[in-house]
Amino acid sequence: MGWFSMTQEIAMDLGTANTIVICDDKIVVDEPSVVALNKRTEEVEALGIEAQKMHGKEHEGIRIVRPLRDGVIADFDAAEKMMRGLIKKATDSQKSFLPTQLKMVVCIPSGSTGVEIRAVRDSSEHAGGRDVYMIFEPMAAAIGIGIDVEAPEGNMIVDIGGGTTEIAVISLGGIVSNKSIRVAGDELTSDIMEYMSNQHNVKVGERTAEDIKIKVGSALTNLEDAPDDYIVNGPNRLSGLPVKVPVSYQEVAHCIEKSISKIEAAVLAALEQTPPELYADIVNNGIWLAGGGALLRGLDKRLTNKIGIPFHIADDPLRAVARGTGVALKNTSKFRFLMR
Repeated sequence: MGWFSMTQEIAMDLGTANTIVICDDKIVVDEPSVVALNKRTEEVEALGIEAQKMHGKEHEGIRIVRPLRDGVIADFDAAEKMMRGLIKKATDSQKSFLPTQLKMVVCIPSGSTGVEIRAVRDSSEHAGGRDVYMIFEPMAAAIGIGIDVEAPEGNMIVDIGGGTTEIAVISLGGIVSNKSIRVAGDELTSDIMEYMSNQHNVKVGERTAEDIKIKVGSALTNLEDAPDDYIVNGPNRLSGLPVKVPVSYQEVAHCIEKSISKIEAAVLAALEQTPPELYADIVNNGIWLAGGGALLRGLDKRLTNKIGIPFHIADDPLRAVARGTGVALKNTSKFRFLMR
């Protein structure tokens, strides 16, 4: 059948918050990692953006699932169905009468255990992958930023995603030292939900807390270009009556302080493990921020002041990992750090 089939190449950034699929050097899918399933039949009702719109509004016949938690697959069956659906969306434009074989490169957190790597591989193969390769997220981010990862020079990447923060020092095509912590975007969202409940007696859902983070999220309590307060509508936790609460960026900076401090500590821990020669390169080159967390206002400035090394935000940090995965897909023979 190999003579009478076509090979379709797909790069997938399988993230806790969003999944990006690249096909033919183009981003063809960029949607939330959410799937809506029928409770009775377990069939897919909606994927991605459509499923996210249902979140918090579903009836008892539908369950909304985020298959990945803390950067790893938490629901194997839902993950497989989500991947299969997103791959179908990506390949629908490539109609052919010939059977298709999928060659895939999928991102995984650098701190993944053997069991977690196996889960991603199995899900990819069950979703249609014939040749499945793995690449660590910090390595993909470095490639996506445009760093020459095979050079004899140290570069540090801090990739703050939805479930994990990946910190890695890269040199000669490999990861010299790394630190992976399960403190990232989801943790910041949880901090905001808890703060709104305790401080303002207002119940807010995950989507509202995410909106607060995007609109007025900050790592500093003093910004030069300060955003306007964000008005939150919700029920009072005690009376159940509707209330409007203005939330300022200073409040958000205060409530996520502990989580940001954990990221700072992880960066310092990774630097402590770095060999002296590479450490000197990092001081000269600076440290690169990627992932959605890089967009948090004032984070680069705060880390620069705290650690004493310049921090740079990657161009389009949300898609840096996906771009790097796409480059790795086209050069699987060149990048020897790809795992089969």
